[in-house]
Amino acid sequence: MQKLISHADQTHLNVVIVTMDTHVASASDRARTALARQIPGLRLCVHAASEFASDPAALERCLTDIEKGDIIVSMMLFLEDHFRPILTALVARRAQCDAMVCAMSASEVTSLTRMGRFDMSAPASGPMALLKKLRGRKANTADAGARQMRMLRRLPKLLRFIPGTAQDARAYFLSLQYWLAGPRRISPISFFSWLIAIRTASGARCAAH
Repeated sequence: MQKLISHADQTHLNVVIVTMDTHVASASDRARTALARQIPGLRLCVHAASEFASDPAALERCLTDIEKGDIIVSMMLFLEDHFRPILTALVARRAQCDAMVCAMSASEVTSLTRMGRFDMSAPASGPMALLKKLRGRKANTADAGARQMRMLRRLPKLLRFIPGTAQDARAYFLSLQYWLAGPRRISPISFFSWLIAIRTASGARCAAH
């Protein structure tokens, strides 16, 4: 099995999750405890916009962690009161961190996604241009959401056979699947697999032992 960090390698891995509320806090706590051996240098912290939007001290802690984050995950940040206070920090850290995963958020946040060669701010080309064609025309039907979910489940399977940038895009869609599974279905094993996918895409501090 591919390990992110061996016992002998004490390189720190700072994972920062910023999301709308505290619904993933308990799942993250379980993962942090269970992964202490597999990833000795792991530091996992979760910040909820529902808390730091009205608490300057909580916002300062979030900004400090973003500044030091190796993997930064921003999810479900739709409201301006939630993403505006941290947007400048995300932009400043984007080029320095190993991976920035942003989804189900305002376009200002989502466009900051960068995982290896997968860059949401770049013009669509190659696999990403193909994905837009696969998505089809916009439809205002009752089952449009269900079709999108089916496509989301299929995309990683399709992308695994396309070399190059598609593998980084695949890691992004796996992140969406992981998040949409819900906190009750997030296990330490799935969290570990998710981190491997992101680290493989970013290429940094990812080693096989």
